[in-house]
Amino acid sequence: MTPDELKAARKELACTAKELAQALGIEQATVLAWEKGDLFPTRAFVEKVAVLRARGPTALPRKARGAEPMKVLADPALWELLRKLIAHKKLRDEVTKLASAYADPASEPLA
Repeated sequence: MTPDELKAARKELACTAKELAQALGIEQATVLAWEKGDLFPTRAFVEKVAVLRARGPTALPRKARGAEPMKVLADPALWELLRKLIAHKKLRDEVTKLASAYADPASEPLA
């Protein structure tokens, strides 16, 4: 795997070097060295990257990025959305399908 191929894989996975490194169980510096051509991944890592690419961007574990939970809970728009979800089964079904592509923050280890 060339540095350009690795960069293309990372772009396809929509991830940072750190996120790819975590998914592969290696240091971020190693991924960056691969991308610079200072080092090259072994066959095992090339195969792992291929598996990730086949599974798509949702294959990489990511930390939820967003506002602090208490600030989100104070947002009236959240409560309006919640009321709509409770009242409309069709909306709930659509949101459930959409949410399946996202990791559950409760299942992620605390930092």
